[in-house]
Amino acid sequence: MRSCETCRQVNPDDARFCQQCGTALSPSQTTPPVWDEAQLWRKFIGPNADRYLETFKKFSGASGPRFAFTWNWPAFLFEPFLWFLYRKMYLYALVYAVGPVAAFYFTQDLSADLVWRIMAGASANYIYYWHIKEQLAKLKTLPNLDASNRDRVLSDSGGVQPYVVWVGVGLFALKVALLIAILREGPPSPSGTAPPRTQPGPTRTKV
Repeated sequence: MRSCETCRQVNPDDARFCQQCGTALSPSQTTPPVWDEAQLWRKFIGPNADRYLETFKKFSGASGPRFAFTWNWPAFLFEPFLWFLYRKMYLYALVYAVGPVAAFYFTQDLSADLVWRIMAGASANYIYYWHIKEQLAKLKTLPNLDASNRDRVLSDSGGVQPYVVWVGVGLFALKVALLIAILREGPPSPSGTAPPRTQPGPTRTKV
């Protein structure tokens, strides 16, 4: 919005003359946008904003942001990479998609998945907190950002990915199907062990 220096009337950004007194408006008479921090955080988070904002208060210290232990049940109970993907943190989604698989490949230990889930549950809120701070800081540096463009940028970078819910349902159904198949076939034989062979008994010669 552009404010008139003569009568202080607020005019649209594209106005060349004041709508009240007719004074010509110079390009320097553009009023900088006013940022409501709480509203920006709420719009960026989207679903469950109140719960996350309450959790984020634990990260505020006298000397600045600091880590505090919190627990994120969705990131722990479901596939962690799906939660990060749902919240549009694509880099962390990639890390948590590859990390558990690589850990199991090298260790051959099923508990590796549990370790990664615990890591996600304990750190997801703090990671999300910093992700929002960084994204909103970038948003405020964008030039000529009016309310409509701001909401569009918030919608693109924040909020959630609804389709991820259906991806999670599909993966869960696949896991159930694999479990049923394993139960039907029975446990596999140890690698490299041949199935027992029936040894023929001694041949008796009839006299």
